[in-house]
Amino acid sequence: MDASVPDPRDDTRTDASGTPPGLAFDAYRLLQKIGEGGMGEVWHAEQTRPVRRQVALKIIKAGMDTAQVVARFEAERQALALMDHPAIATVFDAGSTPEGRPYFAMEYVKGEPITAYCDRHRLGTKARLELLILVCEGVQHAHQKGIIHRDLKPSNVLVTLQDDRPVPKIIDFGVAKATTLHLTERSLFTELGVLIGTPEYMSPEQAELTGLDIDTRTDVYALGVLLYELLTGSLPFDRKDLRRAGLLEIQRVIREKEPPRPSTRITQLGSGSVEVAHNRHTEPRRLASQLRGDLDWITMKALEKDRTRRYDTVIGLANDVRRHLRNEPVVAGPPSAVYGARKFVRRHLFGVGTAAAFVLLLLAFGVTMAIQAQRIANERDRANREVETSRQISDFMMGLFSVSEPSEAVANSITAREILDRGSDKIRDQLETVPGTRAALMVTMGNVYRRLGLYERAQSLLSQALALRQRQFGTRSLEAAASLAYVGDVLESRGQSADAERLLRDALAIRREHLGDHHLEVAESMESLGYCLMSQARYDEAEKFQRGALQIRQDLLGASAIPVAHSWTAVGDVLFDRADLAGAERAFRAALAIQRTLRNRDHPEVTYCRENLAAVLIRQGRYAESEVTYRETLEALRNRLGPEHPELAMTLSNLGATLHLQRKYGEALAAYVQAESLARKGLGGAHPRVARYLRNKGQTLNAMGQYVEAERAFREALTIDRSGLGADHPSVGTDLMWLSSSLRYRRKFGEAELLSREAVKILEQKGGSDNPRAKEARGVLGLALAAKGQWAEAEPLLVAYHAALQASRDVEGDPGEVVRHLVAMYEAQRKPDKAAEWRAKLPKGGTDGR
Repeated sequence: MDASVPDPRDDTRTDASGTPPGLAFDAYRLLQKIGEGGMGEVWHAEQTRPVRRQVALKIIKAGMDTAQVVARFEAERQALALMDHPAIATVFDAGSTPEGRPYFAMEYVKGEPITAYCDRHRLGTKARLELLILVCEGVQHAHQKGIIHRDLKPSNVLVTLQDDRPVPKIIDFGVAKATTLHLTERSLFTELGVLIGTPEYMSPEQAELTGLDIDTRTDVYALGVLLYELLTGSLPFDRKDLRRAGLLEIQRVIREKEPPRPSTRITQLGSGSVEVAHNRHTEPRRLASQLRGDLDWITMKALEKDRTRRYDTVIGLANDVRRHLRNEPVVAGPPSAVYGARKFVRRHLFGVGTAAAFVLLLLAFGVTMAIQAQRIANERDRANREVETSRQISDFMMGLFSVSEPSEAVANSITAREILDRGSDKIRDQLETVPGTRAALMVTMGNVYRRLGLYERAQSLLSQALALRQRQFGTRSLEAAASLAYVGDVLESRGQSADAERLLRDALAIRREHLGDHHLEVAESMESLGYCLMSQARYDEAEKFQRGALQIRQDLLGASAIPVAHSWTAVGDVLFDRADLAGAERAFRAALAIQRTLRNRDHPEVTYCRENLAAVLIRQGRYAESEVTYRETLEALRNRLGPEHPELAMTLSNLGATLHLQRKYGEALAAYVQAESLARKGLGGAHPRVARYLRNKGQTLNAMGQYVEAERAFREALTIDRSGLGADHPSVGTDLMWLSSSLRYRRKFGEAELLSREAVKILEQKGGSDNPRAKEARGVLGLALAAKGQWAEAEPLLVAYHAALQASRDVEGDPGEVVRHLVAMYEAQRKPDKAAEWRAKLPKGGTDGR
């Protein structure tokens, strides 16, 4: 009965159950159906007297008013009427519809499932536990009234805001059981062989199907499952596996299979743990550390198969959670070896056979438990090391921001770059004796350097971290694989694709050795390798890896998970680069649909997906549509981040591109100038993004005939890219190409030719001769040669350039300019027929603006 999700059907039509929206009876008018179960339907309704208010009206479905259903319905109504607690939806009234179907009116809860609320607001572990305590208090109230809920799950625990504070509301007592009183005069019984409740949240005794010996501890178990889900983002048992299983297998899993501890589950999620930790406002290692110990014990005690080992009451569970929050010793603790042995023997009665065999097995099991105890101790020691490493990292980072002289504390006197440089020196000088902490810090700071575009410093730190991890953990360890991937990524950013590919393939091979072919970390490596191959224009291989990563993530996480959205984006990127615009659009829309479902509409990744779609629209010539998308995105970003945030720069640049293509050069130039300014302030003047925005600005200045200003912009972009990316990076080739154009317009034909030849060499070497940028560079060289009168070499280059411009919007340039040079060339060569042939190809109105 999630009132935050309205039924999408037209309110004017009669519902399939026969109940029409707008129907009025007694003091109620039906507005919209908001929920439906096996026996009843829930409507959002308006009460008109004696008070006017919004209510939820639960009505037995037409044709479902059998004695058994009516009895269960009346039991729920009576159960709710008995209770008066802020965490339980309140019953206001009861009656019958004009057709004689029983109904009752209760509090209208406009909320969302507790897990969805916590994830959407990125609540930390402490806030989630505080909400669970409130839920426990509501369930305890029901137990004190003699009512067992029997179907506690996130969709039956909605969170709503009251006085700006989240308040849980327990709903749907449709399968509740009375322990000490009769809820109805009618006959009410549970049919044998019918599951009552939801399998994923069902206690072992509830799965027995007899229903004759269910007590309040079955709700303790369900709350344990809910706690597990709140902490880890997943269920103790996989929902899909459980639903695919038959009844006997469901019973066996619930009664016998032990789920992993919450902290262990986090480590098993692989790269999926990043999203889980993000939703809890932390990172994976810290989350696993938070859960290890108290929260593992509390959760596993609530999930005990043997209910005598569970908390006796729901309030007992709540009190242990409170003790944890107060840093007091908790009642829960790891199971004893004797108890573990008894459970083992109980599951293997047939194999034990005789008393003598039982004793031998018990002795062997005791040895096993001793080994397990040692393993637990080792895990505790590792956890303590992680805590110590975290403390060392915290102390180290705080030290970076300390100042030794008062004069150093002048506002803005220390830049982010200076802090990073200070930190990298300290890592080298002060952490010789703690290689694990040293490597972790090198990885963290190396990745910060990489995001700032300081690739040389990034590569140095990440390579040192790789060497440390290879010595400490081994060259074929998972830790080494992670560092190989980091170094590969930074090499790719520097344009060293061949070296990057070698490292990324090695990382992928190591992960497959340890984890098999079907693991999230393997998918992560496949995606990185796919992007590396894309930069080399090896699109077939790249698409194979990206689709392989997509399949792994879909198989492991389902169709609607954030990593799956990332894979759809990667597939869209490779299809976009190979000019399959229809395929790219489908992939980007799939990514956007997932992101919109799981994220806030203004989330950065939702924005990124929208911009990908807009880029497709540009390539399809749908400039006006793309302009609308970019302007909407820009407004949303400004509202969320403020007007000066550097993240606005990319969207401004994209908006500038679509304005340029519509020949709105003044508006385009303003967008590029603002993007450049924001990037300089936020990222520093040497970042490759600044070079990109300068390059875009230069193209618009060329189109406006402001060639001196354009040349200045291209030369600065070239300086930045050569310094940060290396002399043979594709971005350097692009800078050279467009600088050559500006020089040609200024009649500096000799330098224009030299620069365009260098651009051709770089772009063909890095992207292949069929790459759109290489085609552009050859065309620009042809224009420079034609301007010098070197027509024999210029002719084939210009003819090929014109064909490329006509064939694909991926190739940029002005077809009109190319045609005019060819016409002039043929006229000078006294070839009037050829000149006339090309003159006829002049675009109507001159340039097309590309």
